[in-house]
Amino acid sequence: MRDLGGLGEAAGRLLTARGETIAVAESSAGGLISASLLAVPGASAYFVAGGVIYTHKAREIFTDIVFEQHPGMRSSSEPYAALLAETMRRKMDTTWGLAETGASGPRGNRYGDAAGHTCIALCGPTTRVFTLETGEGNREANMWRFTEAALNALAAALEQPVTA
Repeated sequence: MRDLGGLGEAAGRLLTARGETIAVAESSAGGLISASLLAVPGASAYFVAGGVIYTHKAREIFTDIVFEQHPGMRSSSEPYAALLAETMRRKMDTTWGLAETGASGPRGNRYGDAAGHTCIALCGPTTRVFTLETGEGNREANMWRFTEAALNALAAALEQPVTA
């Protein structure tokens, strides 16, 4: 069994030290990103909100993102991940927004992305958006890889000096 708190520990420690907060929206990681951050003692100092935004209906209800207002946008893409991270940050009034959207497997998604595809975005004092392709169809293994990638990216961003 994996150590949830161990995955979120570096990011949680850095968020606490910097006095910053975060809101998370994830889909194919299934809540593991939020759970990893929340498994760290003292998470209430930095974790404001998290949600598994898994369907179009959930996206519209919880984020107010309507694709008709964003022509050409689709789930499981870098532009969508960036919009979702910024939306979470704005709606929850946090320092950081983190979003993950992809296809954990065992098959790909309706957009033609293979299993093991995800897009991750951070929005805050620095912004980072990237795509991860694991090349695997193992659903649970991909969920953990997506979580690790998101938390590693967050920790790396938090290790950067604070600029005024």
